Amino acid sequence: MAQVLDVQVDFTHKSARVKSLDVHPTNPWILTSLHSRTVSIFDYKTKVVLKSIEITHKPIRSAKFIPSKNWIVTGADDIFIRVYDSNSLEKIEEFEAHEDYIRTLAVHPTLPTLPYVLSGSDDHRIKLWDWEKDWSCSQTFEDHTHYVMQAVFNPENPTSFASAALDGSVKVWNLKNPNSVVTLEGHSKGVNCVGYFINNNTVYLLSGSDDFTAKVWDFKSATCIATLEGHTNNVVAVTAVPEDGIIITGSEDGTIRFWDINTYKLLEKTLNHGLGRVWALEFLKGSSQIAIGYDEGLLLGKVAKFAQQLTQNSF
Repeated sequence: MAQVLDVQVDFTHKSARVKSLDVHPTNPWILTSLHSRTVSIFDYKTKVVLKSIEITHKPIRSAKFIPSKNWIVTGADDIFIRVYDSNSLEKIEEFEAHEDYIRTLAVHPTLPTLPYVLSGSDDHRIKLWDWEKDWSCSQTFEDHTHYVMQAVFNPENPTSFASAALDGSVKVWNLKNPNSVVTLEGHSKGVNCVGYFINNNTVYLLSGSDDFTAKVWDFKSATCIATLEGHTNNVVAVTAVPEDGIIITGSEDGTIRFWDINTYKLLEKTLNHGLGRVWALEFLKGSSQIAIGYDEGLLLGKVAKFAQQLTQNSF
């Protein structure tokens, strides 16, 4: 039997380019940030836009929920971070955060214990913001030598995070140290995305690059254990779903690809929904649903598995 996966489309919402996605942990909401300067909240059960607001005159590259405060936080090309009430969309805070475009935001996962947000920028810096101290900058991390494309907290260690940058590296950091503690090198071009996953009680990192590949890294040994080859353009989004045994990658070639989480082999089906380049992926925890951000809007679908019987005619 060969495993075949498909995404059964639930709905699509046409819009400007979707640069980031975030899924609310308790409400049926998906937060999108758009290249057209807007953020929107979708209800994925009723399939309607609940709220939408134009933030600034430049693209919004990242937006995240802060569920414990009922806030959303946004980062834009105008170098400002802004915070809004997620119900009323009333602006709560606004401040200049970097010297260049803000590419990525990450909200600390152990809320409300640690009131932190990370931001990464084209100024090569990552900053840690503390909202309980009037959004003061608690730490600046400065080892990268090119644009910082993504930063993500370690789900197993609340004082650690990883980052990806166009200098071709993935770096691991401690919140109290301005210098990285580990550098992962192996991509031949810039790295666009990074993410953690846990499989069989082992922590791994995923990365996607302008060299058209994704890589799987053993976190403890800091070594690359697999290179996922198949995309024909930059890999810009990666995620893993251990309970379903899959890794998912998205690319500027317009396709979504699935990989076996244990063998790292490409699974049978490659998906292209005709909505342009892929920019963001989010799996809805506790379900088989996936949200995908494209050049031309948002798609929500259900990942379906099929077993395909191989016959002589299959070869």
